This record gives sequence, C-alpha cells and structure tokens, in this order.
Amino acid sequence: MIFKDNKVSDINIAYIGGGSKGWAWTFMADLAIDEQMCGRIRLYDIDKEAAHYNKIIGNSVSDDPDTKGKWNYETADSLKEALTGADFVVISILPGTFEEMRSDVHAPEKYGIYQPVGDTVGPGGLVRALRTIPMFVEIAEAIKQYSPNAWVINYTNPMSLCVKTLYYVYPDIKAFGCCHEVFGTQKLLAKMCDEMLGIENIDRSEINVNVLGINHFTWFDRASYKGYDLFPLYKEFSDRYFEEGCAIKDDNWMNSPFACSHRVKFDLFRRYGLIAAAGDRHLAEFVSPVYLKDPETVISWGFKLTSVDFRIDDLHKRMEKSEQYVSGEKKLDKTPSGEEGILLIKSLLGLARTVSNVNVPNYGQIANLPIGAIVETNALFERDHIAPVFSGSVPENVRELIAPHIINHDDILHAALTCDRKLAFKAFLNDPLMTIHEADALDLFNEMLENTKAYLPKDWFPHK
Repeated sequence: MIFKDNKVSDINIAYIGGGSKGWAWTFMADLAIDEQMCGRIRLYDIDKEAAHYNKIIGNSVSDDPDTKGKWNYETADSLKEALTGADFVVISILPGTFEEMRSDVHAPEKYGIYQPVGDTVGPGGLVRALRTIPMFVEIAEAIKQYSPNAWVINYTNPMSLCVKTLYYVYPDIKAFGCCHEVFGTQKLLAKMCDEMLGIENIDRSEINVNVLGINHFTWFDRASYKGYDLFPLYKEFSDRYFEEGCAIKDDNWMNSPFACSHRVKFDLFRRYGLIAAAGDRHLAEFVSPVYLKDPETVISWGFKLTSVDFRIDDLHKRMEKSEQYVSGEKKLDKTPSGEEGILLIKSLLGLARTVSNVNVPNYGQIANLPIGAIVETNALFERDHIAPVFSGSVPENVRELIAPHIINHDDILHAALTCDRKLAFKAFLNDPLMTIHEADALDLFNEMLENTKAYLPKDWFPHK
C-alpha cells in the first residue's frame, strides 16, 4: 500500500463470495464514492459466472468519470489466488443454496415451529451452522497460509459461529463481524427524538449507545443524544406505540417482509428494562415462542415470516438487474448505503478513527459473559488496531436469555468439527424455540440433516 496526502492507493482486497448480488454491490458503491482509497479487488466465488459479472459491473463503475474511488476488479479461480497479498478479506457467502435454506426455515413448520429468518438460531440457524462451519474452516486455513496479516471482515450468518470458527482455526487472525441491525434501532431512536423533542434530521450515528449482547440479540443499556438521556423518553415512546407499532418513514412492515413495527422491542423493554437493538424478526427467534406461536401471532406482533420462495423470487429479480448492469442498460446506484464497512477499513488504514459495533471474542468487554464467546459491543477502530469498548455487565435477567445460545455456540462448533450427532442434537434441543417432544425433535433433526447432507462431511452419515 502507498500512503500519500491523506490517501491510500494500491490496496488489495480479497472478496470471498464475490459473486454476491447484494453486499458486493453495496460494497462497490460505497468504495466508488470514497476518494481516499483505491486499489485492486479480487472476486472469488464458487459461481465463477457470478464473479465474472461482478468484475464487469465493478470495472464499469470505476470507469465512470464521476467515480471518485477507482478500483480494478479481477476474478480469482482459487482461495490462494484471491488471498495472496491481500490487505483486507471480506467474507460474504451463501452457505449452500436456497433449497437447503428452504429446509432450514420451513421443515420445522410441520411441528409448529416458525422462524422469520432461520439463519442464526432456532433449528434452522443451527443446521445452517453445521454446513457453514466446514466452509469457514477452509477459509480460515487459507487465510492463515496466504494472508495471515490481513484484516478479515465477515458478513455471513450465523455471524457468531462464523467468527468463532475463524478464531478457533487461526487464533491470531485479525477478524471481526459486521452487522447493521444496531443501526436500525439507532434510526428508531432518531425518529423518537424528532417526534418527542422536535429535533429533526438526526443522523443515526449521532445517537450514542452502549452495545452489549450477541449478534442479532444485542441490547442498549445506555442511549443518549447531545445530553438527553433517551431511556425515559423511550419508555414513553414505547408505551405510546406498543399497541399499534411504529414505522420508520416508509418502512412499513405490512409492505415489506424484512421490516417490523418494533412491537417486540417495546415488549422486551417492558419485560427486561433494556432497549433490544435488532430487528424484531431476529429478536423473536432468541426467546421462547411468545412472538412465534403461529402465523397469526406473528402478524399480531407486527412483522412477517419471510418465506424462502420470496427470497428466490427476489434473487431472480437481482439476476435480471445484474444482466442489465453488465449490458450497460442500467448503472449501479452510487448512493451511500449507510453501512460502515468502508469507514472501518479507512479507520484500520489510519484515515479515520471510529467507534462502531462489532462481533469479536469476549476479552472481558462484557464482564459476566464467558471469555472467548463471540459477543457484540462497541469497539474503537484506528490504524491497524481494534480495541473493544468495556460495556459492563449484562443484567442477570438478560444474561439468562443469552446464556443458552452461548452454550449452543460451543456445542455446535465442536459438533461440526467432529461430526458428533449427539452433541449437535443436544444444542438443537437446547434452543428456546424447541418446545416439541424429544422424539419429534429427533425426527426433525434427522430430516434437516438429510436435507443439507450435500454440504456436510460424509462422517455425519456413517451407515450410508
């Protein structure tokens, strides 16, 4: 890399999952509008055609005269080729196909178990983890061999187990997980300030929060805006909108399978006294099925079950868009995404100094959660360094909600590494959504393993 005049050139980024039709495009757009960095991006994907398409799209963005950040996009045929010489590694993959995801999300519904997302916890999240962990073992081993000093940014779910696997395989890895769920809750608090204090146009980054928890089950125990303690205000705000819910701008849950009315957040605040800081679809999956008893209950809480058929239809639309970008019929939108990945890279390069929420091992930043567990807190990003912010302790009533999931992270990781069905099933049963009889749970577990066997080591099926 070359540092000159507060700019950095000749940066090498390896993008694993470089055929992505979501995060990759966001990444390209945010890089294009930043004038302090330029370099080369190697796109690696098992779908080589998708990576080739993104190469064309990325270079067309760079060729646009209005683009400030100029990057050369290349495709790589192997992890070795992608990683060698990389300064940064981005991991954004779909572990398996939508058919495996269909099983993750919908197979449990036969037993009355409903999951709005199914990629982090619940039976779907745990089985997804079993097929994801071997992929991350391979990635971590390759990083250790070909780019041991690179900073590694993970966007793949299940976030906690992906990051945990990276550190298990390569303890000296410089990896962290990025998630934007906290940002949505900051936006909700900004809306609250607008409505209740008459302060308009607050950027969500101006809402200062103390973050503590695990990914997709994060909490705020402090929140402020320029001297205002937002907790008393949030109590009044949540009481006001508890029954009808609250939409941020045009993000109405009735029109979007990814939006919510924030009623789950408001209910959790009433129960536990902290501000739950993720989307309701995720939060609902971490506790007993109060919010997920049946589809009618889900609707009553102001969010939707996101079907895999919807995701498949959405993918087809994005594939059409990809072809339009490649042909030049359309141009990639270069509006800032609001994501912080590029800002964090700049901070690690020394071009900024940033505090943001991040998923890394617990070094004591959450005092009463196990050391080494992957936790989400704020951290300070500066030149070639991340320093987790000491967030304090999680209240005991919230710690009791988090604890089963941290135990499951350990069990699922070791089950995946050793193909241990008994240990994996123990974690499966330990999930709060698993309220069915053990015999039914075993049938479901075996069915879901069978449905994802194409991505599992053969030792999972010794008699076949």
